[in-house]
Amino acid sequence: MGNPVLVEVLRGETVESRHRGALVVVDAAGRVVAALGDHARPVFPRSSVKALQALPLVESGAADALDLDDAELALACASHSGEAVHVSAARVMLMKAGLDEDALECGSHWPQRMEDVAVLHRADANPCPLHNNCSGKHAGFLGLARTLGVPTRGYVEPDHPVQREVRAAIGEICGVDLTDMARGTDGCSIPTYAMPLAPLARGFACLGTGDGLEPLRAEAAKRIYNACVGNPFMVAGTGRFCTEVMAALGGRVFVKTGAEGVFTAAIPELGFGVALKCDDGATRAAETMMAAVIDALLDLDEDEAQALARWRAPRLENWNGRHVGDIRAVEEAFAPLRDLT
Repeated sequence: MGNPVLVEVLRGETVESRHRGALVVVDAAGRVVAALGDHARPVFPRSSVKALQALPLVESGAADALDLDDAELALACASHSGEAVHVSAARVMLMKAGLDEDALECGSHWPQRMEDVAVLHRADANPCPLHNNCSGKHAGFLGLARTLGVPTRGYVEPDHPVQREVRAAIGEICGVDLTDMARGTDGCSIPTYAMPLAPLARGFACLGTGDGLEPLRAEAAKRIYNACVGNPFMVAGTGRFCTEVMAALGGRVFVKTGAEGVFTAAIPELGFGVALKCDDGATRAAETMMAAVIDALLDLDEDEAQALARWRAPRLENWNGRHVGDIRAVEEAFAPLRDLT
């Protein structure tokens, strides 16, 4: 049997589409406290794991050596929209490492918002690697390479010292040996390793609590968490789920999207980490799934609940602005999560 239907899409009052998925809630010891669907099937975490990829940047001392501030550290964990503040911060991060955009090996793509695309068009300019949603992460990798005294060229390759450090950090905090996992290449050219959802969620439980981590790593995890929830705009951008949810909940949760319907979260006050995968890779459904998880697990005040509602049950409007349908979480599927707190 396949994974359960977790999200429905309605046109009028009729269900038009259904999204299946799996999710797991785990504590820092790796204990599964709740699960829906097949959480044992390995998935590629994609960009949902960026905060863990940033651990070596902090615990090595590179972030301090480069004098990275919290906003820049948040950008190192970001899938940003390519807005001016993101591009500028990535450029400054490279400058602090004595580099420029030519050192980036992430490739170029247009900004996410049409407003920012229009700015480039008016200037008769094309996007550069700084506009890539992963440019902050790559600037962090390059800064780490400079601090370690290793070549910057080829820093995206699996056998490069930077990627070996990143692979080791993720494996240790998640409690898995990534050398045993299937390896692919992410959209920005770095290695990505498939793993079950439970160890992925454990990594974020540890990130949010520091439990079970050595002091240096616990301090790095705390710094990364605080940088991201304190600078949510740098993690995503205007109108984006990660930015709006972290801003609305005032540091109570860290959330991070990844391509192909993956999402992770850390909820320190409960000691939980969350990981989920929408089977068909739809971002719209993965966002609704994560919103439903947060709503089920946390006791939200009125303002928090209202801010989350637009993601938990988004309205669908046509090009004339008419309300034509809704996206909604399947209530009975998420009901067991409400019994955890």
